[in-house]
Amino acid sequence: GRRTLLLKGLPATSTVEENAAAGVSVYAFNVTVSPLPSEGVAILPTIVNSNPLTEAFEIKSKGDLEYRVVTTGNPVLDYETMPKSFDLQIFVEDTTGRTDLKVLTVRITDKNERPVFQGNMAIQTVTIYVLEGTSPECIYQVDAADPENAELKYSLFPESVPFLVLKSGAIFSTKKFDYEKDPHCYFVNITVTDPDGLNSTKTLNINIININDERPYFTTKQRIYRIPEEQSLGTVVANMTAKDPDDEDSPSRLFYSIQSSDRHFSINPSTGVLQVTGRIDRDALPLRLHPNISVIVRVEDSPSGDHVSEMEITIIIDDINDNPPECNPSNFRKEANENMTAGTFLLDLRNYCKDNDVDPSNNQLNFTGLSGFGSNNFALESTVSGRLVMTESIDLENPAHPGVEVYSLTVRVQDIACPSYSNIIYIYIRIKPVNEFFPVFSNLSYEFNVLEITKVGTSIGRVNARDKDWPPSVITYSIVAGGGTRDYTNIFWISPTKGDVKILARLDYETTQKHILTVQASDREKTATASVTVNVLEINDEEPVCSPNFYSFQILDSLAVGTNINGFRIECQDRDSDPRSFRYFINEGNVNNHFTFSPSAGSNTSRLILASRFDYESGLDTNWIYRLRVYITDDNLLSARDKATHLIKTGTVTLSIRVIPNPTTVIPTTPGFTVVMKKENLYSESAWYVPFVITLSSLLLLGLLGYLGFLLATWVRTSCPLAGKADDAPLINAPEKKKPKKEVVVTMTKLNAVFDGEARDPVTGKMYEFNTRSGARRWKKSGEPLQPAPAVQGTSSATDNGGQGRDRAEAPSKKEPSEKRKELTAETKPAAKPWAGQSETPQQDGLRLQKQKEESEDRMLFSPAPQGR
Repeated sequence: GRRTLLLKGLPATSTVEENAAAGVSVYAFNVTVSPLPSEGVAILPTIVNSNPLTEAFEIKSKGDLEYRVVTTGNPVLDYETMPKSFDLQIFVEDTTGRTDLKVLTVRITDKNERPVFQGNMAIQTVTIYVLEGTSPECIYQVDAADPENAELKYSLFPESVPFLVLKSGAIFSTKKFDYEKDPHCYFVNITVTDPDGLNSTKTLNINIININDERPYFTTKQRIYRIPEEQSLGTVVANMTAKDPDDEDSPSRLFYSIQSSDRHFSINPSTGVLQVTGRIDRDALPLRLHPNISVIVRVEDSPSGDHVSEMEITIIIDDINDNPPECNPSNFRKEANENMTAGTFLLDLRNYCKDNDVDPSNNQLNFTGLSGFGSNNFALESTVSGRLVMTESIDLENPAHPGVEVYSLTVRVQDIACPSYSNIIYIYIRIKPVNEFFPVFSNLSYEFNVLEITKVGTSIGRVNARDKDWPPSVITYSIVAGGGTRDYTNIFWISPTKGDVKILARLDYETTQKHILTVQASDREKTATASVTVNVLEINDEEPVCSPNFYSFQILDSLAVGTNINGFRIECQDRDSDPRSFRYFINEGNVNNHFTFSPSAGSNTSRLILASRFDYESGLDTNWIYRLRVYITDDNLLSARDKATHLIKTGTVTLSIRVIPNPTTVIPTTPGFTVVMKKENLYSESAWYVPFVITLSSLLLLGLLGYLGFLLATWVRTSCPLAGKADDAPLINAPEKKKPKKEVVVTMTKLNAVFDGEARDPVTGKMYEFNTRSGARRWKKSGEPLQPAPAVQGTSSATDNGGQGRDRAEAPSKKEPSEKRKELTAETKPAAKPWAGQSETPQQDGLRLQKQKEESEDRMLFSPAPQGR
């Protein structure tokens, strides 16, 4: 449309103060239109643009086409921060289409404004927290500004507060705050003022923060407590209380503990209640000596124990009567002699009984209630003294006290204080018997009959004694006299407790027929004696003893029947039998009954007789060695009935007989001979040295025989060297060779034994004679002189290097001890070379008697003659 001047008063310039409120008029103008009623304003005046762009202004109508520019208050005009002027383009259009556009320049004018707080203080009340005990320091920095950038001034109100503000706006505390003494909170007004006197004020809330800087303290004032002993667990002793100044009026949170190491008490860590947690025994150490218990209680204001306080309390333990009387020992055993007078003191119980309570009022005792079997014989002097005495004498043998030895009593001991505890004492009084009576034997004398063959250790009788004492005394028996022999000091023994008399050694009627003993009975204090007679009864217990009991000799096989062989005879003795009671018979070795004894009974001597001839040619006899076992019994005078009931003893004699073939006799038997030596020694058991001497002699003899054998072997090796290597092989394995038959003629010369030496037998003590060459022996007859030794003659002839010799029988050696019968058998076998050209038969081997034997016999290598002593 057409631009027509419609806006009256524009363009124009106007001013407005900063910070103008909304609706403040900035400028007024008019709109001109035709006065015609049909014309008017179509578009009201409007700010279509501004430079710079802003919405701080708007146009409002005043009426009648008058308008004004006013502030909107959004934004608030600020001289310091916004443009200093704004160009507002105002447009208007009327109803006819005319328009107008004009510019209104609005200038902002400066205005002195109040200072303003910035930061938190601009929007809220600031709360400041200060720890108590903190040294003076800056607690806050006030941030304020003047819009005109003028210098500001700060001040605090009220001025009495312990704070100050610097020109810079820094607020400082002026003291150390104590929460427990100073106010906990301060409200401070801070004012900032510009040079024109405009100011702004804000309030600060300053709170003092409480810290844990105070020690708790006990409010309980009591320090000494007293409780009885033996209080039950959990009993409250004291209630400890404390306070922490840091807690002000609020309940304190404190922690309690006991510092001293005491096992009797404990404290609740939260409440401070002191309780009994262990047994409190006033009568035991150390409370017996020191009844006060000191406990150090500590209170802390935190588990870490930053601030603590301690207080020592003393707990006194009081004694109560809580122990019964005790007696050590509680069982008493006393002895009192019988017949002890009435009133005799026996026992003071007070020395053994006590009450363990400490307080003397709780440990006084009474002794009452004496009772028990026989208590009427005893009494207590008083209930306090506890002395036990006898009231009457006690005699064990008296029928009024029928053997009672031990009295069982009981006494009650109790407290005087309440509650009255009591205990029982047991007293056993033994009445010690007094030995008043002597032992008395049942008989004044005893007589026992004993067979002489009674075994050692057999009881032959019993003696008995007793006395009137009660209890019956233990009687011991002993033999004080008699019962000895030459060989034994005592041959009787008596049981010390039973009185049985036994035999220690064998009895011998032939030595002693009667033994008289004196037996003593003793009760350890008093003694009595009795006579014991032991009659020894005779019985046939001795064996016949014959001399010699062993003999060895040789005979020719051609000896005539009825001949007394070598004049041999035996002589027997029996200590308990008649000489006519002997009976002789050969029990063993009498093959073909060639030998017999004459007389065979009724005499103490008998000769050896050849009863039948030898028959080796027909082969009837084959034995060349006879070992005869001769039995001599002492039953010849007994009837057949008596023989079945009586004891019969048998003696033995051993004979070794070697049969020598006659040179003209053809011998079909196996060669060789056996010498049987029977050694027997009879000696007294008391002669202990005899076996020792004989054993030593035997060992020396064996050593000598070994040495002689070694010499013989050396001599044979040097005298008879071997022919060649073929002869080195053993003879038993050498093959037989055919050799020419050679005849051998042997001439035997009978030698009569000549006894040219004599000696004494070490066992029997008898003299005997012996041949110094052969060793043959015989008992020497009284008055018979020694025989001279004749020369030994012998002839032999042979067609070979064979030989003939003379064999002899070895005499019996000394009798050996501790042997009844002992046989020694020696068999010799010929060991010569076979005859040339002829196989050697057993008969021919038996005829070959080597010359070496004769030479060795001459040198006494095999049987040295015994030396006379």
